[in-house]
Amino acid sequence: MTLNFKAPNSELVQLNILIVDDHPFIIEGYKNAITRYNPKEYDFIIAQAHDCKSAYDLLEDENTPQFEIAFLDISMPAYEEKNLYSGEDLAKLILKKMPYCKIVLLTMYTELLKIKTIIRTINPNGLIIKNDLTFDELLFAFDKVMKSEKYYSQSVVKMLNQAPHNSIEIDEFDKQILFHLSKGTELSEMPQYIPISLTEIEKRRISLKELLKIRSGSDDDLVREAKSKGLF
Repeated sequence: MTLNFKAPNSELVQLNILIVDDHPFIIEGYKNAITRYNPKEYDFIIAQAHDCKSAYDLLEDENTPQFEIAFLDISMPAYEEKNLYSGEDLAKLILKKMPYCKIVLLTMYTELLKIKTIIRTINPNGLIIKNDLTFDELLFAFDKVMKSEKYYSQSVVKMLNQAPHNSIEIDEFDKQILFHLSKGTELSEMPQYIPISLTEIEKRRISLKELLKIRSGSDDDLVREAKSKGLF
């Protein structure tokens, strides 16, 4: 976690930006692009975190200002104690605390199911497939978000245009079940972590296997297939 705040330049519009990614060199790339956006007009105050826990600690810090824009990687180390498993969960927390913050999500996932789930549950201001990302593309996306316009990178747009109407989607409880299955948590122990009954968890596990066409009945196969589709 880095509190990278500085004294504002009174002649410029001050904007507080949050970047959360578990790769420091990627954070530096984002910062380099952002600070080159209209430098005669804006003074960007950038804070950064590298996983769900450090981001949570930053958001809970009373010295942390309201962020205008947050760039969040979807895949990062979880903070299980606070039920934060991804950038999507962080986005929900930020929007609860800072409802006017613009959210930009970045991901390596290229599965339609994952992309549609992100849009349905978060409705981010920006959604970027990292393979689409260049310095100029990041500046273009940032400009769109600054102007309160939606920005989806070209791969996202292509997937959505080719999407079948019957694409499958799952909810947060399903994601938590998959996460705990991947960690080897016993089914009987899951109600300690997921606020639904054991019976409901078992029903959902069976439904997930049917949804993902897991004919072997194996939880390992379920987890493997769900990960390949970017479901958690």
